Amino acid sequence: MRRAMRHAHLIGSKDPLMYRLVQTLISEMGEAYPELVRAQALIGETLKLEEIRFRDTLARGLKLLDEATGAMNKGATLAGDVAFKLYDTYGFPLDLTQDALRPRGIAVDTAGFAAAMDRQRAEARKAWAGSGEAATDTEWFAMLEELGKTEFLGYDTEEAEGTVVAILKDGVRVPRAKAGETVRVLTNQTPFYGESGGQVGDTGRIKSSRAEGKVIDTEKKLGALMVHVVELTKGDLAVNDSVDLMVDGEQRRATRANHSATHLLHAALKRVLGEHVAQKGSMVAPERLRFDFSHPKAVTADELQRVEDMVNAVVRQNSDVLTRLMPTDKAIEMGAEALFGEKYGEEVRVLTMGMDLGGEDESKPFSVELCGGTHVRRLGDIGLFTILSESAVASGVRRIEALTSEGARQYLLHQAELARVAAAALKTNAEELPARVAQLSEERRRLERELTDAMRALALAGPATNDGSELKTINGVNAVMRVVEGVSPKDLKGLADEAKAKLGSGVVAFVAVADGRASLVVGVTDDLVGRFSAVDLVRLGAEALGGKGGGGRPDMAQAGGPDGSRAAEALAAIEARLGAK
Repeated sequence: MRRAMRHAHLIGSKDPLMYRLVQTLISEMGEAYPELVRAQALIGETLKLEEIRFRDTLARGLKLLDEATGAMNKGATLAGDVAFKLYDTYGFPLDLTQDALRPRGIAVDTAGFAAAMDRQRAEARKAWAGSGEAATDTEWFAMLEELGKTEFLGYDTEEAEGTVVAILKDGVRVPRAKAGETVRVLTNQTPFYGESGGQVGDTGRIKSSRAEGKVIDTEKKLGALMVHVVELTKGDLAVNDSVDLMVDGEQRRATRANHSATHLLHAALKRVLGEHVAQKGSMVAPERLRFDFSHPKAVTADELQRVEDMVNAVVRQNSDVLTRLMPTDKAIEMGAEALFGEKYGEEVRVLTMGMDLGGEDESKPFSVELCGGTHVRRLGDIGLFTILSESAVASGVRRIEALTSEGARQYLLHQAELARVAAAALKTNAEELPARVAQLSEERRRLERELTDAMRALALAGPATNDGSELKTINGVNAVMRVVEGVSPKDLKGLADEAKAKLGSGVVAFVAVADGRASLVVGVTDDLVGRFSAVDLVRLGAEALGGKGGGGRPDMAQAGGPDGSRAAEALAAIEARLGAK
């Protein structure tokens, strides 16, 4: 795609082009690949965003490439590690680097590029091999072949009996474990849900005739093994022991409410923002939910409010959540939401929630998704839904965090209490609080402006500071050189502009010191820029302040330095340059 985008750019295309070809692609390939039809909106939006981002990559990469090869002549070779850095850090492809340099007769060390790529892959393999998850996959595969998959009972119950079929301590299978140890326990069946699909693992208790323990987490391995992470608090537990497994019901109920709310949130976002919205990740815990989705820009406050209102309206329907097992193809045919690129088995679990709101067909379900997680039985069990925040997590991916049920109620109570306290402090009521805050904010801005204007006037008209500066003539040039107090660095340029206007012809230099650091600005009137450059003068001053560089235009430049105690020296250096002309 990037090659095609690059060629479109080279022939003069200024706007995104590739996404317009999606309809043609689907006409040609949609029958053979029906997932293209289902994901048409997402594919088009993804292509458009990728092309927009690639144009930025192209501009940035070409600039960096020019900097790296500026001193090279025809026949030179760009080092492979430099080309790899352009690719790895900035997303600039090797073939694009070669194409850009070919007209200048500069080659690329492709062997060096490949070597850098191999080094990175070796580091990645080393990191992968050192991770606990990867290192134990072989062991989990062996157990799955030996023991078979764990039967999950948690859709129907939160308590069940089971038989211990394996115990692992520090990744090694052991025959038994004793009080004080933390181990991983597999049973033939369990009501505990293992972390997967964004839903956190259940917690609870495990008990046998000789042992008791806390299940502090439940993991899902290879999509088939439910692994209880157990802190044994009493007795000893052995393979083949019969155990009672009890899920923490309150945590499970809160998690179910948050998980069902993510389905409603997904459906509401599609209705408010458009069909291009697709799930990019989620986290469902008892305390809160997090939902990542594709969207090219920030969601407005009005859109968020519409989404929140829509979800709560469906919650108030208090209809049953319908769960069905059916063949994957049939589920997708009936409109079930499937994640593009996700692999599904021959049979899937389909969750149907709520009825559509005010559409042409109010018998149409509000949400239909494929999901293996645990959910509420009736939508009213969600209680209340409130959005906490909306933010960006990656290019083209947004994130919403939200609360449900008791968590949402407690949050809103806390917000109401904060409003009450703030209103009392401002001697008003909660209804008038926004207007009162806006009034105070405007008053503060006005006072800050007046203070800034007063400080600038004082700096221009006030007496000289302890550096002895005043209006002076140096080598026939009028000059104002001052260390000013109470002026922020961002206001120095405005101060210099005013001083230049009052002088008519001359050079001005002001230094402001804050927290030991100095900021310096130099201005030169238009009639003198042929004799003096503000950029050259400000760099002299910056050196005296212990800094270097500085920039701007010949008539106005700014710099800084770490040593504010040398402010007078900076002005003296500028005066010396004026006197030498």
